[in-house]
Amino acid sequence: MDAAALLDSLPPPLPLFLAMFLAVYLAGHAVVFRGWSPKARPEASSCLISLAHGTPAVFLASFALLSDPSHGFSSPNTKAQDAVLEFSSAYFFADLLHYVVFYPKDLLFIGHHLATLFVFLTCRYLVRHGAFAILVLLILAEVTSACQNAWTLAGVRRRDSALAAKVFDALSAPFYSFYSVVRGLVGPLFLYKMGVFYASGGAEGVIPKWVWVSWLVVVSVAIGVSILWVSNLWAEFFTERSRGRLEKKSR
Repeated sequence: MDAAALLDSLPPPLPLFLAMFLAVYLAGHAVVFRGWSPKARPEASSCLISLAHGTPAVFLASFALLSDPSHGFSSPNTKAQDAVLEFSSAYFFADLLHYVVFYPKDLLFIGHHLATLFVFLTCRYLVRHGAFAILVLLILAEVTSACQNAWTLAGVRRRDSALAAKVFDALSAPFYSFYSVVRGLVGPLFLYKMGVFYASGGAEGVIPKWVWVSWLVVVSVAIGVSILWVSNLWAEFFTERSRGRLEKKSR
């Protein structure tokens, strides 16, 4: 039995996935990042569960999509696709708890997680169609996860570790470039195709208009915020490089 068939044969255990992510998060606090400062441990533990979710989600979503040759923007969800939606929902629930407990004033991330959960849960439980589009967007969102989390962890430690500072500097440009292509080019292109399909009535009678419109709004805002975020990172990157060159010339 291949991985896709195995996944399709299993019930989608949202509570089990949630327990798994919470266990990973607590292990990060108690074991993996025990030697880190109390201030840094929550963010590092959040990166740990993001690592446990991101790359696996890309592979699981890919398997789930490839196992359904008839997939389309309005096709019914398969069991495998529902399982991936629950896997990712569990991660966002766990990370949402992290933000509520440790960063309750970070309304941008809290809002992002709530909006993402709305998309996943309406697709999984309400309309039970359209997982193809949502999982492709999930793949695009998480394909940069491993690089982003390594960059984030190195950034947390770069003030205290020369090695972390070197890793952060080495990863910055490649990560920014990869992220820019995925979020600034591929993501908007797929969202445009998704919007054209739904606006033409392709999901009529299957996915209510208010649902697919809300999906488009949530994803559009998320992509816009991502582009703004990486643009600011590029601005900081080039500013620091320019400052470094000026400092070298003045010596």
